[in-house]
Amino acid sequence: METILNEKKIETSFLKMLTALSDKEKVVIERRIGISWDRQTLQSIWNSFKPNITRERVRQIDDAGIKKLWRIIKSSELWVLQDLAHKSLAHHWWVLTRDKLINAIVKEMQISQNINAHMIEIIIQSDLEIVKSKPRLWTQTYFTLPNIAKKLIDASYKEALTLLKRKKDVMEQRELYEEIQTRLHEQFWHVDIVFLDSVMDIFDDIVKGEEVLIGLTRWKILNPKTLKDKAIYVMKKEKVPMHFIDIANKITEYLWETVKINTIHNELIRNEEFILIWRWIYALKEWGFKPGNVLDVIVDVLQKNAWPLSTEEIAKRVLKVRNVKKTTIYMNLQNKKAIKRVGRNFYDLQD
Repeated sequence: METILNEKKIETSFLKMLTALSDKEKVVIERRIGISWDRQTLQSIWNSFKPNITRERVRQIDDAGIKKLWRIIKSSELWVLQDLAHKSLAHHWWVLTRDKLINAIVKEMQISQNINAHMIEIIIQSDLEIVKSKPRLWTQTYFTLPNIAKKLIDASYKEALTLLKRKKDVMEQRELYEEIQTRLHEQFWHVDIVFLDSVMDIFDDIVKGEEVLIGLTRWKILNPKTLKDKAIYVMKKEKVPMHFIDIANKITEYLWETVKINTIHNELIRNEEFILIWRWIYALKEWGFKPGNVLDVIVDVLQKNAWPLSTEEIAKRVLKVRNVKKTTIYMNLQNKKAIKRVGRNFYDLQD
């Protein structure tokens, strides 16, 4: 769309509107958004008033000022921002996090990303047809409409947690959303996939990744932070044991981060999540791979079996958790201190 407002014009118009408010309302809103003052929380604004007023009174002053702005903005050029907020919310089935909504407006208006986002937030919040969520731990601030039930948002989130914990792994976003639709159909009739996708952005313990996947943040699969997490991430993506140099290269390819070869090797050595299965080749412990040398693995295989096993069966089971040559397995079967031969090509543990 053609830009009708720029960053400077929006700020100038907004500051002019603030002059229509009471002195206290003007000061509270200016301090909240960091215009003419350093940005402050309601707590710090409360502490700065002389004589002191209660924190609840500061909140009431803030709310009263925002409500007054609604009438002023509706008859000004800034109504365009509120109109865009409605259109963006409609496109996402009436739920969007604060940051995504503001970014959508800024992009549509083709204005600078440096614009005061808190000022845009106040302009949106002043629209009485839009509801801003109340502060809540581990959630992002979001905007919606008065007729969108918070009960539906919470129910969608609860079902997502249940399904992800049951799966114990990341899921395709669409697969998760379709299962939530099925589980909520009787209670809410129709829950749109676009709505569910917006709801998942609200909660900090759910994370999306690679455009199509979704999981729990604590799994650190889709948002790896440490080098160990990043190594696990690329190995799960590749789904095969990897040479430590290949792991380093894949971290660079997938996560755009260059890591030193020695650093990644040290990380693989010192963490129990990684198992060395052959010369400099590592697998994830959760794949069923066991620490120790080939003889240790053979002993583990035989301990789990109630009767002797053939050479080929032992080799088959060892190769599931070790990337070694069969001749290496056969050589270790000749260790008479740990292994005894019982019959033709059958082995068991020594007594």
